[in-house]
Amino acid sequence: MILPTIRASVTRDDALHLVELIGRDDPELRGLARDRLERDGVDALLDDPRVRNAILTDPQVRVPPPIVFFVLVRQALLEGGVDDRGIADFVASLVVGFGRARAAWRPSADDDREYVYLVDLMAGLRTADARRAFLLRTHLGNYSLWLAGLFPGYVDIRRRTRGAPSMDYFDQMGAAGYVAAADSREAERWGMRELLDGVGRDFVRVREALNRVSDRVLWPESGDPIDRLLREVQRGD
Repeated sequence: MILPTIRASVTRDDALHLVELIGRDDPELRGLARDRLERDGVDALLDDPRVRNAILTDPQVRVPPPIVFFVLVRQALLEGGVDDRGIADFVASLVVGFGRARAAWRPSADDDREYVYLVDLMAGLRTADARRAFLLRTHLGNYSLWLAGLFPGYVDIRRRTRGAPSMDYFDQMGAAGYVAAADSREAERWGMRELLDGVGRDFVRVREALNRVSDRVLWPESGDPIDRLLREVQRGD
């Protein structure tokens, strides 16, 4: 199960390194960034566009990869009007967690069954107990967001060439999975009710933020530019 853990992992040394990145060639700017850290905390640095630019361009970056993904996701969400650090932490933790071998296909680390299709997750709910249903519904949201968010070109190619589900399908299924998972005692026990409900109800904007990370950072030279233009037009509808 994915839990939002990245913000809590940021150390004092990580924060001071971000200050150094911002003001590497400008002592005055470095001093201002240090003052901001002391006054407003590390979240103020993680929200600073200069930090994002630095971690993508400075060859001496040494912050852990999860923090890099948090900055990318957080600022992409802010661009889309989603100002919730808990959601940013959860989504970045999802990206990092699903980067581990086979994790994207398993509802939990100790699960010996893999799910490749959303319909199989739905089928599994028919015989699931309360805990299992919570894991399957959460994974329905996670898998939909991960696939449609980071691999929109793959989703569209399969739709056009194989008649596979469209982006709308992933949006609907993912949102429904999160909202249903939030409405459970397991979500309350894990302290995840409000967070899962928030991601579910804002699923499209969250998925679009991951599309921006995918298009601009992870695979900036791949994909069809016409498809990207069409997605931008759809976002404005």
